[in-house]
Amino acid sequence: MSPDLRAELIPLIPEDRLNMVPRSFDIIGSKSRSVAIIEVPETLECYAEAIAEAVMRVHKNVSSVLAKESERTGEYRTRDLRLLAGDPDTEVLHREYGCILRLDPRTVYFSPREGNEREQVARAVDEGDDVLVMFSGVGPLPIRIAKMKRRARATAIELNPHAHNYCVENIHLNGVADRVEAIQGDVRETCPRIGKVYDRVLMPLPRGAHKFLDVAVPMLVDGGTLHFYHWAREEDLFTEAQGLVERALREFGKRGEFTDRVRVSQYSPRVWKIRLDVRVCSD
Repeated sequence: MSPDLRAELIPLIPEDRLNMVPRSFDIIGSKSRSVAIIEVPETLECYAEAIAEAVMRVHKNVSSVLAKESERTGEYRTRDLRLLAGDPDTEVLHREYGCILRLDPRTVYFSPREGNEREQVARAVDEGDDVLVMFSGVGPLPIRIAKMKRRARATAIELNPHAHNYCVENIHLNGVADRVEAIQGDVRETCPRIGKVYDRVLMPLPRGAHKFLDVAVPMLVDGGTLHFYHWAREEDLFTEAQGLVERALREFGKRGEFTDRVRVSQYSPRVWKIRLDVRVCSD
C-alpha cells in the first residue's frame, strides 16, 4: 500500500485492519483515464466503497474502481467485477510499450502485469516469422510483434467475441492490419481449418494451456518454436510442464529442445505462471 493511500484510509478504517487492505492492485488505462481493480477481503467489505473512493483520490487518473468478485472462470476466462465507485463506463485505452489497446476489463481477460512478459516474447520473434497466437484476447501480443518486427506476420485466434471485436479495433488503432489477422473462434475447431503451419505458436492461456497442446503442435513448421504457459508450484516450477510438452510431442513423432524456462508472474504465495520455449523438430 502506498503511503498516500494509507494516509487517506487512516481516518476511515480502524488501525488494526489497515494491514488487511491489499498492498497492490491493477490499474488499466492511461494517464488521463484508467480503471482500478482491487480485491476487498471479507473483513473489509463494509469499507469497500471508502477504499475505492480513496484510491480515486490518490490516483487522479482512475475514473472507476472495480472489486474482484470471483476467480477467472468460464470459457472466456473473465472475472465477475463489481463497480464500487466512479464511472459505470469501464472501457479504457490502455498504453503498453508503444501499443494502444481499447478494452473493458468487465468483458475480457487482460493482465497489465504481464506487459513486460509480452515485450520479452515479442523480442524473441525473428524478422519474417509467421506467428500463431492462440487465446489472443484483445491482441496485445500479435500487435506488439507486428509493431516491433516489421516483416513478421501474426494470426490471432480468440473465442470471446468481445475480446475479438476489441482485437480487430486495436489492430487498426495500431496500424498493423496488413500484418495481423484476427479470427474469432475456438482454437480446436479453427486451427485445423487454417491450412498452414507457423514458425512460432504462442499459448498465453491463463490456465489449462496443456489441454490444447494436441492442437498447437501440428501448427508448427519443423524446427518451429512453441511458447507454452503453465501454472506450477514454487518448489518445482518446470518439471510438470516439461513432461506435458514432451508427452504431446511424442504423440506426433516430434522431439523438443527446451531453449528457455521463465518464471512469468506469481498467482499466489506458492503458485507461479511459467513459460517454456521449445524448438520442435521431427524425430
